[in-house]
Amino acid sequence: MNRTPLFPAAASGAHPAPPPGIGPVTVPVPAAVRFRAACPDCRGRFELAAAALRLAIGATSRTTFYTFTCPECGASVRKPAGERIIELLTGGGVRTLRLHTAL
Repeated sequence: MNRTPLFPAAASGAHPAPPPGIGPVTVPVPAAVRFRAACPDCRGRFELAAAALRLAIGATSRTTFYTFTCPECGASVRKPAGERIIELLTGGGVRTLRLHTAL
């Protein structure tokens, strides 16, 4: 069976290009990524940029949450983050803090 390379061929006499997927891969995140959020204090609904959110991942569901400051009333909001929320926030470029337990 003939194998066709999925990457461009190198110029004659040069080494072939490495196949894609070798090494770390950086996924670009558009600057316009916005997340819908709501404030439990003032009941305001709004969209926040990734820079306005923080995600903390702990050992349990009680210690895994995301935080933001309500742009309407200024309240500090902390909400639990399940697996899907973690996926969306990390994929959208939200800064993440991993919490470790002391030994």
